[in-house]
Amino acid sequence: SSDVCSSDLSNGCKKNCRYQTSSWKPRDCFMTELPNEYTFEQIQPGQTISFREKITRSHLDIFANLSGDYNPLHMDANYAENTKFKKQVCHGMLLASFFSKLVGMHIPGKNALYFSQTVNFQSPCYVDDQITIRGEVIDKSISTRMITLKTTIHNDAGICLVDGLAKVLVHQD
Repeated sequence: SSDVCSSDLSNGCKKNCRYQTSSWKPRDCFMTELPNEYTFEQIQPGQTISFREKITRSHLDIFANLSGDYNPLHMDANYAENTKFKKQVCHGMLLASFFSKLVGMHIPGKNALYFSQTVNFQSPCYVDDQITIRGEVIDKSISTRMITLKTTIHNDAGICLVDGLAKVLVHQD
C-alpha cells in the first residue's frame, strides 16, 4: 500500500485546532498533522509512504542556527555562485533530517523508536528544489519488532539526492 502526504505549514495552527481533541498535544502548535499510529502488525514489507517538501532559504537559515554549520556554500549565494555548484547547496544533514519526519510522523509514526540510519549523499540539493522523501518497508523482524526501511530523497528531475537504510523499533503503548 502507498500513502502520500504533503507538507504545508502556511495554514498554521489556531488555539481551537484539532489537537485539542487528541490526548497527545504538540508542545508548540506548529504541526499541521498528527503522527500515524501504525502497529507492528499493520506494517508489511512493500509498504511505502512519501511526502514532498520545498527547500527554502529559511530551511537553510534555521538549520544553520540549530547545527552551527554556516559554511558559505550553504549560506552565501555570492560565494556559492563561484563554485562548481553555481548556487547555494542545501546542507546534506538537513535533507537527512526529513527521514526523521518519515519515521516519526508517517511510518510507523507515533510508535517509532529510531534505532539507526545510514546516509549516502548522492547529488546536491539547492534552494527552491522540490523534493520527495520516500520510505519503503523492506524487512520486518518479529523477534525484535524492528522494521527496515529503504529511505530515499529525489528531486523533481528524478535524481537521487540521498539514500540509506533506517532500522526502526515499533513499540507498543
